[in-house]
Amino acid sequence: MKVKAHIPNMFTFLNLTLGILAIISIFNEAYAISALLILTAAFMDRFDGKLARKFDVESDFGKELDSLCDLISFGVAPAILIWSFQLVSFGVAGLVIIVVFALCGASRLAKFNITEFEGVYMGIPITMCGGIVALMALYATKYDTNIYIISIIMVVLSYSMISKRIKLKKR
Repeated sequence: MKVKAHIPNMFTFLNLTLGILAIISIFNEAYAISALLILTAAFMDRFDGKLARKFDVESDFGKELDSLCDLISFGVAPAILIWSFQLVSFGVAGLVIIVVFALCGASRLAKFNITEFEGVYMGIPITMCGGIVALMALYATKYDTNIYIISIIMVVLSYSMISKRIKLKKR
């Protein structure tokens, strides 16, 4: 198989690697670094599909791999980041919020993989929601933030991933 056939999956694996490093950074309380790693993973995620289409190497394996990696980088890592950094003091409610965020992300990815894509996203993509959480965390490293506002934003983002009312055209 030609080397170019592997390039999109290399970007996908880099996305996953950055998500794992983001989680490790959280353990070291390097929250800004974790947020930046998540945002960099989003940049990698932006290109894997484009490269697969450009090189005409799209595959079911690549689609499934992308979703698995996206769940870690934009579902689990941002949820753990915002919980560890902000919502840990919210107790059980904070845990419920981040678990719901990850569950909604997983549900959205699974549904996307079994639905024929017609150029319009139903709900906000997990990459975008995870990126928003990373940006919130970056903001919170510099400025005081209200735990209730962060909680509400997390709930809204969770719902927005699975909403059938929100439609976004793919660019």
